Amino acid sequence: MQDIQQRLQQLENILRRELMLHIKDLSKTTEVAHISMDTSLGQVIDYLSKVKLVDTEIFTKLMKLDAAHCQLELGLYGLCSDCEMDIEPPRLIADPTEQRCTHCEQRYRREHRHELRLNH
Repeated sequence: MQDIQQRLQQLENILRRELMLHIKDLSKTTEVAHISMDTSLGQVIDYLSKVKLVDTEIFTKLMKLDAAHCQLELGLYGLCSDCEMDIEPPRLIADPTEQRCTHCEQRYRREHRHELRLNH
C-alpha cells in the first residue's frame, strides 16, 4: 500500500511540474490563476476545467490520478471501474492510475472508437 502511495505521489509530482510548464506558456498569452505545487489536486482540476483545458492529456492524467487516490482511500484501488474485478498487476505496474482490467479496456475502446477518432 505504501509503495502504491509513493508511486502515485511521484506521478503527481511529475504531472504538476508538467502542468507548471504548461501554465507558464499559457500565461504568456492569457491571464491565469496562481497555481502552485501546493495547490490541491481538486483545485488544479477545477482550474483546468475553468480555463477550458479539459481536452488536454495532462487533464486526463490528473483525473485518473485523482480517481486512483480516491480508490486508495476507499479501499477500492486495483479494482476495475467497470466489472469490479482485480486489475491485472502488470497493468497497475505499468500505470498505477489504470482504471480498467484488460478485458473491460478492450470493450471500452471498441465501444468508444468513434469518440477516440474524433479527438485526434
